Amino acid sequence: PQHEQRLAQLAREAGFTQVSASHAVSPLLRLVPRGDTTVVDAYLSPILRRYVDQVAGELPGTKVYFMQSNGGLTAAENFQGKDAILSGPAGGIVGAARTAGMAGFDRIIGFDMGGTSTDVALYDRGFERAFETAVAGVRMRAPMMAINTVAAGGGSILHFDGARMRVGPDSAGANPGPACYRRGGPLAVTDANVCVGKVQPRHFPAIFGPNGDQPLDAAIVREKFAALAAEISAATGEARSAEQVAEGFLQIAVANMANAIKQVSVQKGHDVTRFALQCFGGAAGQHACLVADALGMETVFIHPYAGVLSAYGMGLADQTAMREQAVEIPLNAENMVQVNTLADRLAADATAALAEQGATPDAVTAAKSLHLRYAGTEAALIIPLTDLDSIRAAFTDAHRRRFGFATPERPVVVETVAAEATFAGEQAREATLSARSSGSPDTIDHVSIFTGGKAWDAPVLDRTSLLAGDRIAGPALIREANATTVVEPGWTAEVTSLDHMVLRRTEARPNAVAADTGRPDPVLLELFNNLFMNVAEQTGAVLQNTSMSVNIKERLDFSCAIFDATGHLVANAPH
Repeated sequence: PQHEQRLAQLAREAGFTQVSASHAVSPLLRLVPRGDTTVVDAYLSPILRRYVDQVAGELPGTKVYFMQSNGGLTAAENFQGKDAILSGPAGGIVGAARTAGMAGFDRIIGFDMGGTSTDVALYDRGFERAFETAVAGVRMRAPMMAINTVAAGGGSILHFDGARMRVGPDSAGANPGPACYRRGGPLAVTDANVCVGKVQPRHFPAIFGPNGDQPLDAAIVREKFAALAAEISAATGEARSAEQVAEGFLQIAVANMANAIKQVSVQKGHDVTRFALQCFGGAAGQHACLVADALGMETVFIHPYAGVLSAYGMGLADQTAMREQAVEIPLNAENMVQVNTLADRLAADATAALAEQGATPDAVTAAKSLHLRYAGTEAALIIPLTDLDSIRAAFTDAHRRRFGFATPERPVVVETVAAEATFAGEQAREATLSARSSGSPDTIDHVSIFTGGKAWDAPVLDRTSLLAGDRIAGPALIREANATTVVEPGWTAEVTSLDHMVLRRTEARPNAVAADTGRPDPVLLELFNNLFMNVAEQTGAVLQNTSMSVNIKERLDFSCAIFDATGHLVANAPH
């Protein structure tokens, strides 16, 4: 009896309101195989349930669905805490994929830059999902969009430590926000854009200051950057203008974002130059061309709803239900019958779950897959379930693309059988934009912007005045209701008949110049520090994924570093 009482008490502390001893045993036992996931779910679900019930209660008679971290919608009564961790960014990836498809792009890298951070994800004719993810240091085993986050947002704070310049990882947040918000905040990335002219206060709404009725404060930005420029000049012995300092910080922020994109593309065997960079979030358009240049990409796609694409994507998402079961059996002809039988049952369960949510069973499609790995390793790859020979060939190709090698003679293990049922959601319906019969789009202003190490005269255009076929050569600023797009020199923006804006590099990138200044440069120090660290981190990722050693794979008992020719340490990744 004392054990039953204790179990019931523990379950109540986890958020279950009506508990008997038998009810308590099952959720507590799930703690054993699932690590932290059940703890997270038990903590979040009761809080989330109260919120979901409140929302649903305000909409009587309406079927309410919520976005999950895996990119699919689920009915309110089935929404759980473990499925809500990355639901916001997942909506953005869905919106990016759906709208890019209408524009003719089936390979994109989503670039979502907001106020605190930048989220990046890859879409290659299908969503990439991670089935084990570390979020805020907590390991979760739940399907989520494979999203990489870096602390480089509009509010990321700018630092100079006497030797090098850094961006983030701390953020000014929304309050006090960047210095230009008139709340006494520190210099941040947004301030750097104000200083170089890529954010124009007179084309922003007057919603700042203590009462929310003032424009952005460009004067305090210039004052703070002038003081910082003097400090940097005194420390380095090289005179710098405020604009040069601000552009240096932007270069560092762009490099951080480019490195984050490499982790979801290059590190996984994808050629990033074959993808279009799709920008969304309020700040992405200000840095899109620079990030693309840093990666060798030549196409940027910006939807008219780019500033609110995460919300738009939730409206376009499919209803999904995912089922999986661990099996840990060899991949061979004898076991294929068991695998197919299990996959059929999981697909039927997932389809039935959608039918309970109101989906038409005949309209539900089910995709079956296997999580495969070489025997003795733990790096599983997801392969569609077809016939045995096709599965083997697909796994070999995927392993070679991901890790650079394959050993077809080695036994393969079926780690997990999975099924995903999908009920198609709303289709994106884009309004057709008429073409301009004559003339060119109106210029509403001319401003000076500092980019590429010099000042340029740039026209300002309003996105709502653009028509199909309009071409805007950089440098130029395009003002929108919820974002600003900067067309850099050498780039040209073109508006399509669906009101999509496609930016392409139309001039060759300038030739590289010598980086040696004869003395330590605070911008180059940080740029190369980030580049070398990125190489060391990617080296460690490959080692961990391909290793058979428990010490390396699970305990992370290894270190990857870069040394110079004399053995001095250049970069040591924190593995």
